[in-house]
Amino acid sequence: MKLLFVADPLDGFKTYKDSTFAMMREAARRGHAIYACEVKDLAADPDSALIEATVQQIILTGDEHAWYAPEGRRERMSLNLFSGVLMRKDPPFDIEFFYATHLLSRAESQGARVFNRGQALRDHPEKLAILEFPQFTAPTLVARDMERLRAFHAEHHDVIYKPLDGMGGMGIFRAVQGEHNLSVILETLTAGGTQTIMAQKYLPAIVHGDKRILIIDGKPVPWCLARIPKGGETRGNLAAGGTGVARELTRRDREIAETLGPTLAARGLFLVGLDVIGDHVTEINVTSPTCFQEITQQSGVDVAAIFIDALEQRIAAGY
Repeated sequence: MKLLFVADPLDGFKTYKDSTFAMMREAARRGHAIYACEVKDLAADPDSALIEATVQQIILTGDEHAWYAPEGRRERMSLNLFSGVLMRKDPPFDIEFFYATHLLSRAESQGARVFNRGQALRDHPEKLAILEFPQFTAPTLVARDMERLRAFHAEHHDVIYKPLDGMGGMGIFRAVQGEHNLSVILETLTAGGTQTIMAQKYLPAIVHGDKRILIIDGKPVPWCLARIPKGGETRGNLAAGGTGVARELTRRDREIAETLGPTLAARGLFLVGLDVIGDHVTEINVTSPTCFQEITQQSGVDVAAIFIDALEQRIAAGY
């Protein structure tokens, strides 16, 4: 196969933990050709209106640092010439990401096979997607009205406030009962009541980890990564200093994943990362879910192999 990865700059990859690299490595091991580009390389041809990209074929070297080498020159290719196009651009979901999803959707109409699909990415903002599944979520409020946000705190006493476009735990605040800085927190996050944010009841189970559960083509990977906050922290995100511990899925984890997985896969979300604290889903990650390598290293479950198996099967079946 010829696989195109739409990703962040390759020179910024931390290959010891990067999930996109793990996908590339497994695909290359099987003999598939690997191409890469960035979102900025996508374009619509002025004559044919075909969606194309300026791409670079790469060879994986096996070196830890100089991990790839270009094969030939960069060239323009229509996305429908690839066996599969993997959208792996990291958040934030900004306006350029939004435009890229529209170009990808147009490419799909021209025969390109895109994972995850552009329309599905637009329809499932990672924080807001949980609202469709209230049976699995903690009490949650989405608003920018500060009176409503204060009232939510008055009802639940211990609350997490976070922006809707954050990643890696950035911009997350915990307001405990009697929080003296509540007004400052809300004014900051809502930019004075002009930006919508999310409030969630604090879940004490965070001390046991914020679990990342991966779902590949509707089926859960049998192990997850519990990201445990460091001392004095509320956030379990690895980027915020959390420690990742691989664990087998619990019965509740499986219930959540097996309920949401087929629904999300049917909408074009081939790879999903659920964030679960205790018994509750807190986010549904669809842009570039991670934790492949951490789970594999600790559990022995080869997540990248599961992913490429499923990708090969989907493409062979006609997408």
